[in-house]
Parts: sequence; C-alpha cells; structure tokens
Amino acid sequence: MTKVSEQQFLNKLVEVIYKLSNIVKTQSPRFKKKWDDYLKPLNSEPHIIRQIPLDKDKFLKEIDYRISVLKIVEQATLDGFYSVKTLLKTLYGSYFDSELFKNDFSEEDQLILKYLIAKEILGNLIQYNILDHESVPLKYNIIARNYTLIKLKGQRDIEILDSLKKLNIKDVKMADVETFMKEIESDGFIDIKKKGNNYHYNLNKELELSKEGKLYYSQVLQPLVDFPTLFFRSFFNIRELNVTLDQNIQYHDFLQKILLKTAIQGFSPTNYVFKNLIKYYEKIKEESN
Repeated sequence: MTKVSEQQFLNKLVEVIYKLSNIVKTQSPRFKKKWDDYLKPLNSEPHIIRQIPLDKDKFLKEIDYRISVLKIVEQATLDGFYSVKTLLKTLYGSYFDSELFKNDFSEEDQLILKYLIAKEILGNLIQYNILDHESVPLKYNIIARNYTLIKLKGQRDIEILDSLKKLNIKDVKMADVETFMKEIESDGFIDIKKKGNNYHYNLNKELELSKEGKLYYSQVLQPLVDFPTLFFRSFFNIRELNVTLDQNIQYHDFLQKILLKTAIQGFSPTNYVFKNLIKYYEKIKEESN
C-alpha cells in the first residue's frame, strides 16, 4: 500500500473540507427554505448547519488558520446532529398535535405519517438513533427499526426487545414491548398472535398514504424528511482520509489512530476525527513554538 507524506495528507484534508463546505453550502439553505415554507409557525429557529468558509492556500500554509477551520468543521458536525434532532422534536413534539397538520392531512394519513416519518428518518440512520431515542416516541421507533422484518417474516417479542437494546435503550422491559405492540395493533398496523411463550407480530397494513396525502406530503414534508438521510450520507463520509501514513510524519501513531476512524461512515466517527485533528495540529503548533 502506498504511504502518504505529510504534504499529501494535508492536500487530501483540504479537499475533504472543501467537499464538506460545498455540501453545507447547498443543503443547509435548502433545508432552511423548506422549513420556513412550512414549519416556521411551529418553530421559527430550527438548528441550522453553519457554513464552512475555506481559503485553501491559507489552510495549507498557516497552522492557526488550519486549526480555526477544523474547529468550524467539528462544530458543523454537531450542527448536523442537532438539525435532525430539531426536526424530530418539532414534528413529534408539536407538529403532529397542531391544526396545521390536522388541516393538511386526513385522519388516516395523520396516523400513517407518524409511523412513516420515523421509518424514513430513524430507519435509515441507525447511528443517529443510537444517540437519540428520546425525540420520537418508542412505539414509532419500534416500527422504524423493525418495519421490513415485520413485513417480510414477522417478529417475536424477544426480537423486538433485542432491536431496542441494540439502540442502547437499556431500561426497556418485555412488558413495555407488549404495551407498545398493543398500541400499534390498535392503530391497525399489526396482528398479534401468541405462540408458546412468545407473542408474534405480523404486518396488517402497509405505511401507504392516500393519493392526496402522498401528493401533499411530497410537496411540504418530504424534502424535510429526506434531508437527514441525504445530509448524513454525504457529510459524514470522509473515507478519502482513510490512508496509510509515511512513518516520518510527526506524531505518526497519534494521527494514524485518528484516521482509522475515517473507514466508518457516520456522525460519531466523523466528529471524533475532526475533534482529534484539532488536537493533532495544536500539538504540532506547540512543538514548533
């Protein structure tokens, strides 16, 4: 495997930051506009991802500037997390109880949307869901995580419980699962059968909106609901930095350990990388003074 020199790594790093800067430049204003067009009456200040200004030449030459840009990128990773959290908290905390929602969608579509939106966001973002399982009520989260399996082959209560524990929801018990599944059954989406010591759950009704509901959803809500997945999959992917470093690079082992995390896509590893790249360049700056 080709080993990367200090300058080659720096060149790769500046290009990755340039890529992230462009993602924010296009996606963040689009998210804000769609929010203002529809959800602003319920929350006028969603968490917006900050812009990442970048002068490539300055980044390559000036360590103080480099550190300052890396700090902005690290904050932007946090913004990405909190923008999704703001969206979910606004939807599940106020929108679904609002007159806006009740006037725009039929009662049947209202019920479907509470499950469908959880599936579209949390079903796609497992890493995010591990960090945040408070913003969405658990019964919707259960369907978000298990919808496909319940649809294809059914699930047992023990499998539902295991799926919640994988999200680091430690205090949930089997009795809680049974309660939530009965609520989902009451909403008309699953059938429950007792087989031996276990309850089995099968899908009774798919999460399909009416023709009118689907059309209006695509206009007002879908751009907001699609944003978390689009943003996470593009912004929290810095695999270009997954390189093997030349042994002569200063603090080689420390930097190589940081870069191992770039092989994993997602918020936590990306945030870790930029947080520690700041420490790396601060160490180099300290050494040179």
